[in-house]
Amino acid sequence: MPQKASFYAFSALCTLPLVTPLSAQTQRAEPADRDDDIVVYGRALKEVGIAQSGSQGTVGYADFDDVPISRTGELVENVPGVIATQHSGSGKANQYFLRGFNLDHGTDFAGFVDGAPINMRSHGHGQGYLDFNFLFPETLERIDYRKGPYFADVGDFSAAGTVSFRTKDNIGPFAKLEAGAFGFRRGVAGGSTEIGNLDLLVAGEAQSYDGPWVLAEDLERFSGLVKLSGGSIGDNHFSLQFNAYDSQWRSTDQIPERAVASGAIDRFGFVDGDLGGNTTRLGAVANANFGNSRITAFATYYDFRLVSNFTYFLEDPVNGDEFVQQDERWTLGGSLSHTINIGPASLEFGGDLRHDAISGVGLFNSVGGKPINTIRFDRIKETGLAAHATAEVKLADNLRAFLGLRYDHLFYDVNADLAANSGNGDAGIFGPKAGLAWKAAEGLELYANYGQSFHSNDVRGATIAVDPVSGLAADRVPVFARAEGAEVGARIERGSFDASIVGFWLALDSELVFVGDGGATEANDGSRRYGVEASMFWRPANWLTIDAAYAHTRARYVGPAVGQRSIPGAVPEVLSAGLTVKPLEKVTLTTQLRHFGSAPLIEDDSVRSDATTLVNVGTYFDVGRLTIGAELFNLFDAKDADVTYFYESQLAGEAAPVEDRHFHPVEPRQLRISARYRF
Repeated sequence: MPQKASFYAFSALCTLPLVTPLSAQTQRAEPADRDDDIVVYGRALKEVGIAQSGSQGTVGYADFDDVPISRTGELVENVPGVIATQHSGSGKANQYFLRGFNLDHGTDFAGFVDGAPINMRSHGHGQGYLDFNFLFPETLERIDYRKGPYFADVGDFSAAGTVSFRTKDNIGPFAKLEAGAFGFRRGVAGGSTEIGNLDLLVAGEAQSYDGPWVLAEDLERFSGLVKLSGGSIGDNHFSLQFNAYDSQWRSTDQIPERAVASGAIDRFGFVDGDLGGNTTRLGAVANANFGNSRITAFATYYDFRLVSNFTYFLEDPVNGDEFVQQDERWTLGGSLSHTINIGPASLEFGGDLRHDAISGVGLFNSVGGKPINTIRFDRIKETGLAAHATAEVKLADNLRAFLGLRYDHLFYDVNADLAANSGNGDAGIFGPKAGLAWKAAEGLELYANYGQSFHSNDVRGATIAVDPVSGLAADRVPVFARAEGAEVGARIERGSFDASIVGFWLALDSELVFVGDGGATEANDGSRRYGVEASMFWRPANWLTIDAAYAHTRARYVGPAVGQRSIPGAVPEVLSAGLTVKPLEKVTLTTQLRHFGSAPLIEDDSVRSDATTLVNVGTYFDVGRLTIGAELFNLFDAKDADVTYFYESQLAGEAAPVEDRHFHPVEPRQLRISARYRF
């Protein structure tokens, strides 16, 4: 496949810093002594007088540099209240939880990298599929997050929140090697050099991992980034980047508790040995700031394949219930915005365009990981246009008001293998926004926000006429599911202490989604969520940093009878905390706690998941240009579950289906060692 060849050529280019002495060239190198670096803690940046809500913030690279991260998706857990789990192998997008949502892989959680949207519309596995696996931490500068539907510059998938990663413009040349239990191996290298007045950054990563599973995961992943940038970071700046990612893996999906209890399989065992997948992603992103104007353009090629089996022999007692999902597409688009300052007011307005040319999105029955027949196969063209405007008015020295409006319009054309399910159409939706920020005292600001947003549904659900599995008539779903939310909050900034607390309400008219596992739509009722969130960051001394976040949400369907309103997978309680200590100038010690509570697994709340609590620790030593790290994951060797579901399945040899909890265990305690050298 030509794209594969171009990827491997690109990956080879990205490994050049390993053997190229960039330090011999003119460059911005990191000092040998890390204590001479300018360390910026994003969570310590001042937001009073700038932020529009109490639930937005920034996380800087220093906040997660010396923090144990076992998998890339956990980077989003730097956003207070977010949990990222996994149940189908390290190469697949994570399962996200936020504000009482089981977000699946991103249905109401919008993600961006350098301004390019990452969520996939009408994806082969799940609507809004959000895969951050192509990132690697060493290239990241900051993470900006905003929760709730209060911001006009984001639309689709933003009901619960938005997370935006920004990569660095330059990096001092370095090489890093990591090794650990269960066959974990990782190498990453990168560096920058000056070309005239421009910075050229080149970085690459390779990783392999088997995991604790009886069936070795055999993960192989490669990531690369080349970025050319110039100008000042402020008013006039541009960047052009190319990124590449390829991974393949075998997966141990969730397994039934009864099989483990009976001794039929190990806790880390499997039912179907053919599961796994592969993903290839090639992207280009251009950004430019000219005074008060900002422009972004992006192009992404994406190829995905996943083999799964959740019910084993429930539907097909002979061949089994294994299936393959695939997705291949190009995503093209861009955005622009401009800000005008008029006395005490500023007006930002702009628009964005996105086109998904999906050459093949399919669902197939399979045996041994090979398709044996087609359930559904489609070619889709989906184009989104949007315009937005936000006005900020300074009503008094200590009072700001915000008014925003966004309009999105989606055009779609579905060419299905079954002619009755083909069709085209379009739909539009408005989203008003409003907010107040009152600086009640020095370092104390109070907020009130209201907004509407949406997530789009898979457009195959908007044209469907016949259920591809049963052959019966199928109900169509609207293109948009509207979300409406409000919150009040407070933020305090006093010296090295920053904290915020918000109370929020969020309603969805309908949680209708296209079910990729079945090739049809499933109707859910509207929902309401109420919650409170609090976060804190404190540096009482140069050698001590403390951070913590807590969130509690009550999530309920609207419509069903009392006693049938619980939302499966809606985690009500999330707690995270971190402690970083520098007992000596060259030594850093860190501890991280991650907890998410028991959640309902069915609507009557009669079956629930168990709570999960994990503690990770890390120790880092600086020896001249070398940093040696030791990270211990799952310190107390917890036997908790990463994710739990409740549904009906049938194992080989069982006479009838059984309703059971199916779980994917957290990985056991494991040690990883790293060495990073700065040239």
